[in-house]
Amino acid sequence: MDNQVPPRKVPNFCSIRYGIALLLLLCNVIVMSQRVCMSLTMIAMVNSTEPHGLSNTSTKEPQDNIKNPVYNWSTEIQGIMLSSIFYGLLISQIPAGYLSGIYSLKKMVGSALFLSSLFTLLIPLAAEFGEALVIICRVIQGLFQGMALTTQQVVWIKWAPPLEQVRLTSLSLSGLLLGPCVVLLITGFICDSLGWPMVFYIFGACGCALSLLWFVLFYEDPKDHPCISKSEKECITSTLAQQNGLLSSLPHLFAWIFAILAGHMADVFLSRNILSLLTIRKLFTLLGLLLPALFSLCLLYLSSSFHGTMIFLILANATGSFCMGGILINVLDIAPRYYGFLKGFTNVIGLTGGLVASTVTGVILSQDQDSPWLKIFFMMVANNVISLIFYLIFAKAEIQDWAKETQNTYL
Repeated sequence: MDNQVPPRKVPNFCSIRYGIALLLLLCNVIVMSQRVCMSLTMIAMVNSTEPHGLSNTSTKEPQDNIKNPVYNWSTEIQGIMLSSIFYGLLISQIPAGYLSGIYSLKKMVGSALFLSSLFTLLIPLAAEFGEALVIICRVIQGLFQGMALTTQQVVWIKWAPPLEQVRLTSLSLSGLLLGPCVVLLITGFICDSLGWPMVFYIFGACGCALSLLWFVLFYEDPKDHPCISKSEKECITSTLAQQNGLLSSLPHLFAWIFAILAGHMADVFLSRNILSLLTIRKLFTLLGLLLPALFSLCLLYLSSSFHGTMIFLILANATGSFCMGGILINVLDIAPRYYGFLKGFTNVIGLTGGLVASTVTGVILSQDQDSPWLKIFFMMVANNVISLIFYLIFAKAEIQDWAKETQNTYL
């Protein structure tokens, strides 16, 4: 009779793998903060009272010209500056996914975060030399942010036990939702007290410090980590073998909470054999696509008061996070070997949709003066419903034949 005792289950939040998830969560908070902060600082950077279209002249305010330099940038230039980072993100997705199978994740994630932070630090200086340099910095920022966001997800191939994959992935990715919340809460205070350049200096410096921490603390494989306990190492390896800012931040805050909740619920359903893996993926995708559509319709027809509008707006944004237990992690189920590459490819499609949606929304708002938002919301609802039907019909949750392999290799 075999008296061997199975490896002791490691307390979740006292383990190295959850420490890595926390590092990645902070990385995503910083990345999103660096991406979003310019949308708010632009209000302080641009002089709306002066005629636009001049070259990169800086308006000198007697009391505040050093702390808060102001530029005469046209609305077209402002739009290009804000959107230019997405072109970098779009370009980098597929190459980053491919390279994640060749080069060290430690170097790729750490270097990408450091370089994104470095170009964040350079934006105030670039603004003094001209709008073209700001746009270039933003594009390069997008390139490195796309690399960081794509390659970090490959970490969980070796670090996440199967029953914790969704929980760890959703915990780390929830930083993408928490980041805008942080920016909206503190950017206004920084601009008022220290000046808008300090927003870029603070988020850039935090990113540089975090990247150094990543280089020190992260190891590619649990077997190589010097601080991991024997029980956790065995646990992983054995299972693998087997009102302005405040109000605006609330939807992102609740989306972060829902993301963590979705990851935990999905893992509970799977670990207790309550539902099959495919049913779990379809259920959370159904919730993540259908509920935002329903609450968006409620926002149009049932939000007769301020509080009603806020409630439905928060729910419409937050319930989309249920997809983290569904379609957003599904690639890891069907093709773990090509996870980095496929995640980069799907991110390209998602970013393309975001660019198209922004353009279409601008066209509708400029041409339809009667009920533009009604059309925009109905288009969003239709997109969610059509995507949901397609997913429910074709979704799979087992490793596909083309992705199977006797042992792990790199692309």
